[in-house]
Amino acid sequence: MAKSDVTNYFRRTSLPWVVAVTLSVGFFACVVFAPEVIPYDLLGPFGTFCRYLVENHADLLYKGWWAAVAIHVVEALYSQKVCSDKGVHALSARLLWFVQTFLFGLASLGILLKFDPKRHKQQ
Repeated sequence: MAKSDVTNYFRRTSLPWVVAVTLSVGFFACVVFAPEVIPYDLLGPFGTFCRYLVENHADLLYKGWWAAVAIHVVEALYSQKVCSDKGVHALSARLLWFVQTFLFGLASLGILLKFDPKRHKQQ
């Protein structure tokens, strides 16, 4: 990998992670902000548990939602430090890492953390 390849390094999160995180966060958002649209009866024991949380611990769910958002923001900011440490300096690549890590969290950050620019030979 040439030096410019390290500077522009970016890999997308795998599709299974994208789907899993999107569905999970979307469901969590619906439970917190629009609990009336969830078909609890169709979800079996999980639906019963979710209905219990909505009816008895809505404030905890709301705080949990914002805590999850805060964690994703911190992960996205940390991805920028990791980019700097690993020599990824292209603005476009850094922006992609920031957005992807904000959206998909550790599924994205893990890819960046595993990247070892020293291991890749220059062409």
